[in-house]
Amino acid sequence: MNPYVIPPPTPVSLPVSGTDARFPVRRVYCIGRNYAAHAVEMGHDPDCEPPFFFQKNPDNLDPSGNFPYPPRSRDVHHEAEMLVALKSGGRGIAARDALDHVFGYGLALDMTRRDLQAQAKKQGRPWEIGKAFERSAPCGAIHPAEDVGHPARGRIALSVNGALRQEGDLNQMIWKVPQMIAYLSDYFTLSAGDVILTGTPSGVGPVGRGDVLEMSIDGLGHLTVRVD
Repeated sequence: MNPYVIPPPTPVSLPVSGTDARFPVRRVYCIGRNYAAHAVEMGHDPDCEPPFFFQKNPDNLDPSGNFPYPPRSRDVHHEAEMLVALKSGGRGIAARDALDHVFGYGLALDMTRRDLQAQAKKQGRPWEIGKAFERSAPCGAIHPAEDVGHPARGRIALSVNGALRQEGDLNQMIWKVPQMIAYLSDYFTLSAGDVILTGTPSGVGPVGRGDVLEMSIDGLGHLTVRVD
């Protein structure tokens, strides 16, 4: 007998580079203003703020290569980020042990309804209406750490229709991957299947229907996304 009163949703998973295997997704944590230049361009002082996180929904992750322009917004921005996928977790993880919990890394875009986010900020409300909408996190395959190591430096860039918009280096992250994992584990019980988006360099900007976004991170390949 089927115990569910409605059909259960399809589990969310991401492809693993070079294999037919899939990475099951449990939660998605996103760090805000983790590159100093981006914090400044958004009107904040990167030297006086502790890290803060918000969440997207697991099914916001989308490896299809297409991004449907969302409703109720006229100002949707791209944010290029490195994705971290965890293979284990826990509470109170020490930064020195944090990388032992990482399965792999990938490319992702934190697409943002900037006008709705700005309105939420002004009203002191949560950001989900601007961040956690359908297919708001286009992403690529996950590259296992056993193949690519643990990227701590390397160029991260994004172009729109061939014009460079964002460019930085992973070593410019204010809070590094081990520190993010350790900090999160003091507030949440992390687990296998959790995903962390690690922040974006400066140069975020608007996209429109028909635009082609091309993102790259040294050692992690490329991601191409078309705005529909």
